[in-house]
Amino acid sequence: MNFLAHIYLSGDNEMITIGNFVADAIRGNKYKLLSPEFQVGVKLHRHIDTFTDAHPIVRQSTKRLHKNYSHYSGVIVDILYDHFLAKNWHKYSDVPLETYIDDFYECLKENFDILPERFQKLMPFMLADNWLLSYAEVDGIQRVLNGMNKRTEYKSRMNLATHELKEFYSEFEDEFTQFFEELIATSNAKRIELTKAYNL
Repeated sequence: MNFLAHIYLSGDNEMITIGNFVADAIRGNKYKLLSPEFQVGVKLHRHIDTFTDAHPIVRQSTKRLHKNYSHYSGVIVDILYDHFLAKNWHKYSDVPLETYIDDFYECLKENFDILPERFQKLMPFMLADNWLLSYAEVDGIQRVLNGMNKRTEYKSRMNLATHELKEFYSEFEDEFTQFFEELIATSNAKRIELTKAYNL
């Protein structure tokens, strides 16, 4: 899953949310040097990724893209699923998406010093272009995919994936909706398990 889903699935604890958000920048067992709440966030992130990568519905979405995008298909599906989460946010939260995202950005600013360097460098761009809110629109997803394509030195051709998004929009949305209910359940269970294990 991509940024918005990881943030949403973290619950209400700010440190767990930040740990989940930045987990990709923390390699191996280095998370053990961090605070217990941060560790929960990293472990939760890894659980979400493992569950997602192995899920047959996600693989069905990925298969639709594999011919044109090969091993980048999974990354693209993560981004597309964030689009459907943002678009249908009212089904998952009573807090308006814009308010939720603004609160998260404030949390990042308040905890800037503990963010990995990669995310400290990323944050100004995220805030300036309001990445998370832009996910709700196909044009926003296009900008994200353009950026991802640039980072792969234009080898991935990920910028073209909005063609498949538009062509198979209802199929992708149905797959996201089915999958996300299961992901919410397993993420909530894992978060409760981890917080108990860490006596939080």
